[in-house]
Amino acid sequence: MINIPNLIFAAIMGGLMSLSITLATTLVRVGLAPDFFWVWLEVWSVAYPVAIICILIYRPFASKLTASLVKRLES
Repeated sequence: MINIPNLIFAAIMGGLMSLSITLATTLVRVGLAPDFFWVWLEVWSVAYPVAIICILIYRPFASKLTASLVKRLES
């Protein structure tokens, strides 16, 4: 069964992270070119779905690893 809160979180976080990273890397790569927006949009349209999938896959592992590290730091 699909966990709706996890899916919503992945969509929001994936959008924000992929938007930020592709914006920065596209700016570094092509600069403020006349077609910057379209180049960035093309890159972001690939990165966004990849980010959502990665968040859905990695979130459980990252949560467990975080909990483990916090527990070690507290002891």
